[in-house]
Amino acid sequence: MRSRIAAALLALSIISGCSSDTTPSTQAAVEERLTCQCGCGLTVHTCNHLQCGFAIPVRKDIADSLAKGQTGDEIVHRYIAEYGEKILSSPTWTGFNLLAWYGPYVAIFVSGVIIIFVMLRWRRTTDAEPSLDAPPTPMSEEQRRRLDRELERLDE
Repeated sequence: MRSRIAAALLALSIISGCSSDTTPSTQAAVEERLTCQCGCGLTVHTCNHLQCGFAIPVRKDIADSLAKGQTGDEIVHRYIAEYGEKILSSPTWTGFNLLAWYGPYVAIFVSGVIIIFVMLRWRRTTDAEPSLDAPPTPMSEEQRRRLDRELERLDE
């Protein structure tokens, strides 16, 4: 049991270790980290509105900022300060946002455990019930006479 817990903790630490907020500082990478605010629901990089009032100026600002030597993280943090976390295309790896990252995995794991326990319980209860293929228990003479009387009453 302890080895399973240790393995689960190791897997979680590996997953969380692989998630860093630093990405390459290319224009496309920075644009992918920001959500367009025009209502399309796409990132700034993939917004397909021809005259988008948000994505076009932001793309130009990102290109100018990168040319001035700012990093992608600095640009993203500037937009977070202006628009809040809603500007991000994916939640951060801190605080309550961890629920968005780990919540589905925990829900699937807990559901699987519940299903396994329910199936084991059903299996145990069906094993405890007598089988229909088992030979009948012998009837006493009194039970046989009573059965015969009942059958005769039904025939009448």
